[in-house]
Amino acid sequence: MTISRTIARPLLASMFVMGAVNAFKNSSGHAIKAKPVTDRLVPLLEKVAPQAPIPHDPETLVRINAGAQLLAGLGLATGRAPRLSGAVLAGSLIPTTFAGHRYWEESDPAMKANQRIHFFKNLSMLGGLLLASVDTEGQPGVAWRARRAAADVRREARHLRKTAKLEARLARKSVG
Repeated sequence: MTISRTIARPLLASMFVMGAVNAFKNSSGHAIKAKPVTDRLVPLLEKVAPQAPIPHDPETLVRINAGAQLLAGLGLATGRAPRLSGAVLAGSLIPTTFAGHRYWEESDPAMKANQRIHFFKNLSMLGGLLLASVDTEGQPGVAWRARRAAADVRREARHLRKTAKLEARLARKSVG
């Protein structure tokens, strides 16, 4: 791993680890802010996964989100499954941002400006997480490997077809 990844991953993950600890400590306060988002999100999740046991309690959902952020944050910081960790953090950041930084609902100009800054800070972190979730550290990714394997199979099939035609032609000559 490069020095930039060694430094950048824990820096990016630090906000999520600290935020998760805070959410665990103050889950009831976070649940109040999260309720407008969970009220809209839970029915959508139930449509997508009708068999999944999805809790309706905002406080439970806040704790689940905090647990996901803590585990994925630690995974990203330590470099263990960094792509998966980045994707999980990106997915958890979206509802967190819409629950915690609803600047469009603020009436006080100072609070509105503060919430707008935090909203766009989270969008910036989302961009970093999206990059982390696709970073292959200079190694070929799964999609590249699959394309390469398909090309190899096509090349081998062409070669076998040519060889089979040549052998058939030789066999016809030797028989006739």
